[in-house]
Amino acid sequence: MTVRAGGQGPLILRGASADFLDGGLNAVIGPSGCGKTTLMKAILGILPSEGDAFYGDARITRSEDLVGRVGFAPQFSIAQPKLTVEESIGFTLQLNVAESEQRSARLENILQTIGLADHRNKRVESLSGGQLRRLGLGLELTLDPHCLVCDEVTSGLDPLSEDQILALLRSLSERDGKTFLCIIHNLAKLELFDRVTVVYDGDVVFQGNNEELCAYFGIPDALHLYDLLNQQELAYWQERWAEGKAALQTPPPQPAPEPTVAHPGMISQLITLLNRRLLLFFRDSGYLWLTLAITFGFPCLVVIFALDGLPQIETMSLERSGGIMQQMVDSVEYRIENMKTASLVTGLIMFQVILLTLMGSNNGAREIAAERTLYEKERLSGLSVGAYAISKLIFVGVLAALQGAWMTTFVKVICQFPGPWLWQIGVLSAVCVSMTFVCLGFSALFRSAEKASLLSIYLVGFQLPLSGVVLALPDYLIWVCRPFINGYWGWAGYMRSMIDSRIFDAYRDSNPEWIASPALALTVLGVQATVGIAMVAIGCRKTQW
Repeated sequence: MTVRAGGQGPLILRGASADFLDGGLNAVIGPSGCGKTTLMKAILGILPSEGDAFYGDARITRSEDLVGRVGFAPQFSIAQPKLTVEESIGFTLQLNVAESEQRSARLENILQTIGLADHRNKRVESLSGGQLRRLGLGLELTLDPHCLVCDEVTSGLDPLSEDQILALLRSLSERDGKTFLCIIHNLAKLELFDRVTVVYDGDVVFQGNNEELCAYFGIPDALHLYDLLNQQELAYWQERWAEGKAALQTPPPQPAPEPTVAHPGMISQLITLLNRRLLLFFRDSGYLWLTLAITFGFPCLVVIFALDGLPQIETMSLERSGGIMQQMVDSVEYRIENMKTASLVTGLIMFQVILLTLMGSNNGAREIAAERTLYEKERLSGLSVGAYAISKLIFVGVLAALQGAWMTTFVKVICQFPGPWLWQIGVLSAVCVSMTFVCLGFSALFRSAEKASLLSIYLVGFQLPLSGVVLALPDYLIWVCRPFINGYWGWAGYMRSMIDSRIFDAYRDSNPEWIASPALALTVLGVQATVGIAMVAIGCRKTQW
């Protein structure tokens, strides 16, 4: 296997070749940064690489070829911190195993096997390091794979916990015939493994058991290995291993075992993902209270700014009429007062729109990026990309639509804004939904939640100045910017919905420029939402560990 940094950069793996022992414990060792994890990820198809990898006699062309056959347990357990041990394994079983009877029996078996039956109601965030490693193994056992790749499964553990984890791996190997490929750092434990693979500077320079390793390198024990390796250049060890590996006894490859578990369909996975997300929404008190605070607090903020002008807004909310009222309209003083009130209403509408875009940023910016590693891990177990993307779009989309509807209703009832309810609720809900989807797209495209959040905040920050509503833009920039500005279409659609009121007339007296209709505003916001959906689809399909 050959791997370059970033696909085009310096070599990380230099044509490394290895054969691993089936039905036993394989240790992969080497100095820090030598390429151990890269080698495993290249074999699993997680990283782009050159070369061929085989599982048994079957060539691995992509990660999906290994679903149900090979599990990957990263260095730290990848599970939602707010879920309990039982919930974590239970949801994973629902995503991976189609038959409910099989899931129930397997849940209890896994809890007993990994020794966490007595801790089933503990939340993941409260587990110790050793318990997290056990949970990580348990999550991989849901598909009952023949082979498990464990990345530093004992790193950072106390000696007792380390011994317990290795004993668990040995028991699974002997009882069920499972194969383990373990990246480890503790060289004193190599005697517990059946085969040791030494990686040095991006290449494999030895394979054999612990005794053969000591004899090959001429050292009393494995603890002296790294000092010896660093005394020579890579080319020396490559040349020596090219001559020595002929003695490696490797059985001929056997037919690759087929997965033994029927996988759930996309709809079943979608329902499971939505149930899990809803449970996490109500269990994460910090995120829940923040969402409630902005959902109910932002509309109150709009009303506070409207309090002094409420009587005038109520008076102008009436439809046009003739007679005495028309004479009043014709008076200069009355028209000046109307223009002030129309300006207030214009500002309040834009204020609502900007606050809704901020809600959208909060809804979507971290939703995928914050759990990217978990998502990638679940993809290796057979999670449908479509089910995951749709579940996120449904969850944040419904949340955004409710926030937009509530903002419209609360402000409209108190401020007595004129215009049809349906158009106004539709426009402001679309503002929040479209911004939410675009920010969710950033979250899918970026691996870092911080980068996705920062870009989303910048996007919200540009809504007001580039809309050209409150601050005038140069004529040559107006229609260059506006098609991309969520805030303008939300404001225009809402403002135009009041076309039969004196508020709209007063605004047009001083601002005769064209204003988009609610239908056109909804169309453009729908296009922006569609762009966000496309970004989510592209981002979720990309592999980003």
